Amino acid sequence: MRLIPVAILVIAMLGASAAASAGPPPPTIDWAPCAEDATAECGTLSVPVDWSKPGGPRLDLAVARRVTTDPARVGSLVFAPGGPGDPGRQRILTGMSRFSDELRRRFDIVSFDPRGVGRSAPATCSVTDRPAPLLTSQADFDTTVALNVELYRNCENVDHRDSVSAAHDLDALRAALGERKLTLHASSYGTLLGEMYAERYPHRVRAIVLESAMDHSVDTRGFLEPQARAVQDSFDEFARWCEATSDCALYGQDVRTVWHDVLGRATRGELGTVTPWDVRVTAFRAFYQPNWRGLAANLRSAHTGGGFTAAQLPPVAFPVFCGDWALPVRDYAEYAALMRRLADLSPDTGYPPAVFAVTLCLGWPEPPANPQHRLRVRGLSTPMMLLRSAHDPGTGDTWAANVARQAGPRNAVTVTYEGWGHGAYNPRTNPCATSVVDRYLVDLAVPAPGTTCPPVTP
Repeated sequence: MRLIPVAILVIAMLGASAAASAGPPPPTIDWAPCAEDATAECGTLSVPVDWSKPGGPRLDLAVARRVTTDPARVGSLVFAPGGPGDPGRQRILTGMSRFSDELRRRFDIVSFDPRGVGRSAPATCSVTDRPAPLLTSQADFDTTVALNVELYRNCENVDHRDSVSAAHDLDALRAALGERKLTLHASSYGTLLGEMYAERYPHRVRAIVLESAMDHSVDTRGFLEPQARAVQDSFDEFARWCEATSDCALYGQDVRTVWHDVLGRATRGELGTVTPWDVRVTAFRAFYQPNWRGLAANLRSAHTGGGFTAAQLPPVAFPVFCGDWALPVRDYAEYAALMRRLADLSPDTGYPPAVFAVTLCLGWPEPPANPQHRLRVRGLSTPMMLLRSAHDPGTGDTWAANVARQAGPRNAVTVTYEGWGHGAYNPRTNPCATSVVDRYLVDLAVPAPGTTCPPVTP
């Protein structure tokens, strides 16, 4: 028998050990010019459907980026879109005005359709009926439960669409981009993804902006009541502006009287197919930007016998939402009591459009994979930056403060824009908030606690 020299055995063993410790190769993306716009690059990132079973079935995430060639490049900035249902890939193709020239110069700007959204394995359903956004009886309640059960059973791609699964996807994207640490700007519902990432990968965080943050620690009342107060506050701000501004279409009139007249006309069917729900949603969408002038003109038209242009809520990726939230309501009696409470908190608006979220997952057969819990973030090298608007109609009036408190002062700092709208980062209209965010993302310049930015009148 031929003997193998000891040195060769040692080298072979060391090589095998190194290979074993290296683990699987990092994920990759084959970039190519996007079909819709060759100035951007598109690709797909393959990830496990179930991250606890990495060898099981996989899905492809749709990813897009715009690359900087500036010598002062910092790295990749990933944008986490909201919704849930906003396609991040499309943001790169047609929505780059959201990012300042400075960010576009210093970073490759990257975004993606989170799992369950857009081109990233969305739900495919043979059942298309969805519950009404509002319930008016126990029969409505029972019908909604039955519809949701049928929808779950007749749809593909509804499991493992929660924000914890997406956080693991986000870390795979970080690795595929060749970044040792993640730089992330998350907006609205995307902030839940950012929070889940910071909770699970604090050692891989370079910087995270949470703009209009979600609080994932709340129950059904804690989800709806802060939003009811927020949307009523936005209505109050709109009414004050109209009373003081001569180019408001309702200047010189009682804005609340006009508003309730339009709601009454919708209730009586005098606005065609426009319902009271449509009127409230239209106002809510106008508060988002905000577009007070457009809302005032719309209300005046309906009040004086003209038409009303109704807006719609954007579609929601229900498997994502139902994978993140349990908002239980026992029966219609409890639902009606909840609606009465919301009406007390928002006497003009009546309720926030977010009430539809209660019906969205009512009777969902599976508990959420990512149930509500207090945020547990520890050990970040750079605190997360929470950017909130003082008059934000879309996120609860206490949510940012709750998230900051749960994370602690070493892991989160809050900046308040003293103005209006859902989201404050806007290079065209809000130079203060834009500058604070840019300096944080580019230079890791953490703003002092209590930093504020002055309001910019719409």
